[in-house]
Amino acid sequence: MQKIYHLSTCETCKRIIKELELPSSFVFQDIKTESITAAQLEEMQSISGSYESLFSNRARLYKERELKNKTLTEEDYKNLILEHYTFLKRPVIINNDAIFIGNSKKTVESAKKAIHG
Repeated sequence: MQKIYHLSTCETCKRIIKELELPSSFVFQDIKTESITAAQLEEMQSISGSYESLFSNRARLYKERELKNKTLTEEDYKNLILEHYTFLKRPVIINNDAIFIGNSKKTVESAKKAIHG
């Protein structure tokens, strides 16, 4: 499977998608208009190894709810991501059995190498 979970309104996601030159085999899912399902999140977690790795602590709601002052469990991370799309670290790129999470330069370069060889 080749899929990218992104926000179509996010300039960073747009830049990364353009930079990656994704083949037409990729499926795009705008997480704002098409919510992540529990099954999709479980699939991402099974590849990444944890819900925490998929969680964005830069989300506005993270600060508003003062979540940094709480000890969150894997179940908390899972439920928060399912509750609101902003808690998913973006973009999430799945290329067969590899997952690339977030927008760091290193992550984007690794995804590019995996996709284009």
